[in-house]
Amino acid sequence: MKSMTGYAARDADGRRWELRSVNARGLDLRLRLPEVPGLEPAARAALSGVVARGNLTLSLRLGEGEGGAVPRLDPDALAAALAVIAEVQAAAEAAGQLLAPQSATDILSVRGVYETRPATDGLTLAELQADLTDLIAAFDADRAREGAGLRQVLADQIAEIADLTERAAHLAEARADHMAETFRAALARLRDAQIDEAKLAQDIAALAIKADITEEIDRLRLHVTAARDLLTTKGPVGRKLDFLTQEFNREANTLCSKANMAEMTTLGLALKAVIDRLREQVQNVE
Repeated sequence: MKSMTGYAARDADGRRWELRSVNARGLDLRLRLPEVPGLEPAARAALSGVVARGNLTLSLRLGEGEGGAVPRLDPDALAAALAVIAEVQAAAEAAGQLLAPQSATDILSVRGVYETRPATDGLTLAELQADLTDLIAAFDADRAREGAGLRQVLADQIAEIADLTERAAHLAEARADHMAETFRAALARLRDAQIDEAKLAQDIAALAIKADITEEIDRLRLHVTAARDLLTTKGPVGRKLDFLTQEFNREANTLCSKANMAEMTTLGLALKAVIDRLREQVQNVE
């Protein structure tokens, strides 16, 4: 299990990579990359191969200047400039003339020797892809670390749901006696009324069937088992867990509506509270 939220950064030879993600229903990639042929499609393919869901932002900053421009020294241009200066000085000396010595600033001012150029000059796609591979590996490790903690939180909440479900199942036996007493009291109040006893018996039986919560308890147990299985499943499980939380909530609502007993209502509300916390945490799962 991995979290949809994660972060990683990498510095390499003046390049600053950052990759971060937050929750999203699907996969949304936002790339802020310099103009290097093939880099954007390569980045999209690499990220899509690792991440299934989330809002991801990948950025690469080159150099310190605006637009990724950096000052660079051209060794070839410098060697050529020094050779020309030496040739000129030799010719001047042969002619009996003495030239003023050239400072480093003078040499650097020669066009082409030291200029601000696009930071992408000299960069290869293979070099950037190697950076990206390391960045994504660190990012994925961060998501896995957070996912491990998230798995434990979900396991604890599912265990709480299981416990409340079993308490509701145990209370259902006492609830049956409670409902029987309620029906007997109602019959006592209607003793002097003109009632079709056969019809009354049918109505009471129908009410008892309608109020039965056995199916809700059974479905809650099945959902608990399914949720626990998902926690040990490899790959993205966030959507399936989200669906299960909706099913959990449906059964808890029905349990509350059928309660007819204060203690059962209290258990149903407790179930809803835990399920709501579970649903919030599930939104972080890939």
